[in-house]
Amino acid sequence: MNGCIKHFIVCLLLLVANPVFSQQSKQDLQKRKEKIQREIDFTNKQLQIVTKNKSATKEQLEALQKKIKLREQLIGTINNEIRSLGGQITNTSNEITSLEGKMQKLKASYAKMIQFAYANKNIYQRLMFVFAAADFNQAYKRIIYLKEYSQHRITQAHQIADTQSELTGKKLELESRKNEKTHLKQSEQNNKATLEKEKTEQDELMKNLTVREQKLRKDLIEKQAAKQKLDKAIETLIKREIEAARKKAVAAGKKNVTTANVFTSTPEALKLSSNFSNNKGLLPWPVEQGAISSTFGEHPHKELRGIMIKNNGIDIQSAKGSNARSIFDGTVSGVITIPGSNKAVIIRHGEYLTVYSNLTEVNVKTGDKVATRQRIGSIGDDDDNLKAEVHLEIWKTTTKLDPQVWLARK
Repeated sequence: MNGCIKHFIVCLLLLVANPVFSQQSKQDLQKRKEKIQREIDFTNKQLQIVTKNKSATKEQLEALQKKIKLREQLIGTINNEIRSLGGQITNTSNEITSLEGKMQKLKASYAKMIQFAYANKNIYQRLMFVFAAADFNQAYKRIIYLKEYSQHRITQAHQIADTQSELTGKKLELESRKNEKTHLKQSEQNNKATLEKEKTEQDELMKNLTVREQKLRKDLIEKQAAKQKLDKAIETLIKREIEAARKKAVAAGKKNVTTANVFTSTPEALKLSSNFSNNKGLLPWPVEQGAISSTFGEHPHKELRGIMIKNNGIDIQSAKGSNARSIFDGTVSGVITIPGSNKAVIIRHGEYLTVYSNLTEVNVKTGDKVATRQRIGSIGDDDDNLKAEVHLEIWKTTTKLDPQVWLARK
């Protein structure tokens, strides 16, 4: 007996707790769905920003892959919500069936009451029912019975009305949940269709990235070859200038002329070198407006993983159609044409050299005196043809320096 009571109490607690649990579960699912949708919206904005670039990038692919993952999570959450609603619909259907059975029993019982009431509808019949009792106690019990029977009939009528009201509410609840399930299924289908489009877009983007990576690797090889040619041309020019300056100094009677002091052997050259050195961190930029796109030294390639790039100077992006200008007074040591790297201008400032490459047109020639901020040529466009990009190097005799620390801060 105790086991039956315990079983009954457990079932009762489950029945009471179940609607709360279902409601809580539904709220959790809706909150999760809203959170995922916010993340998808945010990722969409990021994707719109990176796709402004005309060519495919890894950032685009990563953003798209993130969005696909979130979309799959959203579909999973919607499926969980549909399953939860399916369980609620089943429970509500069972409750309606139970209420309809209860309603039938109540109506049958009430019909019997009505028949009995009809059979004893007048006072004479009720009195005869009482007076037909065998003794006073039985007559008294019949009076109480008639009174309670009348009250029970009223209670039964109220119970029928309450059950009917509850049944109507449950049917409305069932219809509402069925509609909600229909909308969720439609949302699921829409998201699945969107997911297929995003996966197709991902496949296309990956193909484009493969083509772009192949192009980048080819361009990198060409640029490295052009860089080596430029480095060799600069080194050859420096050696030639060192030898010419040494001969000139020896002819003028100078002694102890070395590579380190060959370009400061005259008062003019010494003063120019000193002035250049004293302006470290104050030199004007080689463009009117611009931003550094690649820094000095060795660093990873922006898009090709595992590839290290060695930069002998810095790259500065500026507006398309911009001009390059000298960052200090000096003399043009040479103008070099390098296939794949356009042209380069080398300017000497005593023992210092500045190199400006990726110039499509040059306005100076070897031997020309140039002033600070004087235009020396037109800058070529970058890889995407959206901006101009100039490469700047600074050398002290044969040592490469970081141009960024020499330029004035913006």
